[in-house]
Amino acid sequence: MKYVKAEKVLPERLLIEIQKYIQGETLYIPKTKNSYRKWGSRSGTRALLDKRNSCIRDDFSRGVKIEQLADNYFLSCETIKKIVYKK
Repeated sequence: MKYVKAEKVLPERLLIEIQKYIQGETLYIPKTKNSYRKWGSRSGTRALLDKRNSCIRDDFSRGVKIEQLADNYFLSCETIKKIVYKK
């Protein structure tokens, strides 16, 4: 998130209206809902985790025990359970 001076981007009338509510403070203006992206979608991390979780579920369905999956994937047994039992 970068800092932008309001007087450089907002029309003067709007700036005066906003100053009725807040002055000299940092104000966060969120993105519109349709411009949000799912966590990790830009970096590819989400895709990697989805692939890993799919492999974990496949291994579990082939009979690999939860403790072994935890060791194989360097995760806790509780995390493995969340992955394999998620609906």
